[in-house]
Amino acid sequence: MYIPGLLSVTFRQLSADEIIDLCTQNGLLALEWGGDIHVPHGDIAEAQRVGEATRAAGLTVAAYGSYYRCVDGADQPDFADVLASAQALGAPLIRVWAGTAGSATTADAERDRITVDLKRIGELSAAAGIEIAIEYHANTLTDDPDSALALIQAVDLPNVKLYWQTSNQKSADYSADVLTRLLPYLSHLHAFHWEWNEDGIERRPLSDAFEIWQGFLRLAKPPAGGTRAVMLEFVRDDSPQQLAEDARTLIRLIDSYEQ
Repeated sequence: MYIPGLLSVTFRQLSADEIIDLCTQNGLLALEWGGDIHVPHGDIAEAQRVGEATRAAGLTVAAYGSYYRCVDGADQPDFADVLASAQALGAPLIRVWAGTAGSATTADAERDRITVDLKRIGELSAAAGIEIAIEYHANTLTDDPDSALALIQAVDLPNVKLYWQTSNQKSADYSADVLTRLLPYLSHLHAFHWEWNEDGIERRPLSDAFEIWQGFLRLAKPPAGGTRAVMLEFVRDDSPQQLAEDARTLIRLIDSYEQ
């Protein structure tokens, strides 16, 4: 089954308690807590508090959205702090990024270093019973399905998986093809709808892409007896009112899949 949810970084301007309230008001059942604002890396007391508050509200902690980039220099969080926060939060999964440059411009030596670091943090997380999910994202080694698959196959750990989201400035058919190829390693989905025009990105209501997302959910069907979170992000105008509309759309999408 699918679980409707939210990334806390969608509303960096709100407190953790306000985000929990937004979820309960709008029927969203899972949260990915961000490590930049709401559950800072290494703040164990806050991680414990937010995890307990999430569960007390009847919600699930789906993931810890860390901002750890494999081998990205000294100004990123220490992975020991990331892992400790995830444990305190009660998160079963940690989101990370595969470097800071696109696959086409990353030298082989740097790719090797990223692979080694990803394997290192995967092994540390496995010992704690936690999965790693690499965000499928532009300007990283997972900006292309061939590169993403090569990376995760080189790491070769069962607890290291991939997120998926639609690809920037690509067609729905392209994103669907990526999703199909990544499916054996898929964890959760980030859900939003962007349109591109001469002025750049325009965030649109999820309902504008209802049929497209029906297709995505059919492709990404959860494993038998398992669950997969579909978590809203990039809400139009960073608006709680738009979140309410998008949450209704997401729940309708999940209902239509389950029927």
